Amino acid sequence: MSMTKKVNKFTEDWLPIKSISNGCILTDNNEYVTGVKVNPKNIFILDKADQDRVIFGLNNFYNTIDFEFWLVIADRPVDLSIYLAELQIQYNNNKGIDPQNRKLIVEDINKANMFMGKDYNVVDTEYYILFKEKNVEVVKKRLRNLVMGLANVGLSSLQVTNDDLRMLLDNFLNGGLRTNFGMVVS
Repeated sequence: MSMTKKVNKFTEDWLPIKSISNGCILTDNNEYVTGVKVNPKNIFILDKADQDRVIFGLNNFYNTIDFEFWLVIADRPVDLSIYLAELQIQYNNNKGIDPQNRKLIVEDINKANMFMGKDYNVVDTEYYILFKEKNVEVVKKRLRNLVMGLANVGLSSLQVTNDDLRMLLDNFLNGGLRTNFGMVVS
């Protein structure tokens, strides 16, 4: 009877990632994957002319990008416990002052508690433009061009953080569940 040892495979065993640092994923073939996180803007609250201007500007912006890129939309889970704690502090500090304010705070507390229930998945939708490149100087130039191009359209953006990149990996590889076991090895 032969005894074979079962070897567990972990996500990091098959991902081509060396490390995540300085807002970049360094892959096994020495390419950097990075990009910008775009702050959302609801253009539908603007008048028609401003909506058209933003859409036209985005169209022009996308046409100026002369490298392969990915538009990524990801949901990040939101922890409402901090918000609830702040509401509770406001409620406690508002004793005997204004019954209408206290009523509004209680309503907000009840609504936040409802959203934290099992039937709700509270998420914040985030928008990213990602790319890969081997040359660090080209990476820096592309990041500057993306941020400036989006600013010209009226959208603010910043380079992705290490946390953003790990969240994106968690989102795509683990169904949005956050892992705590060190998915990326260096």
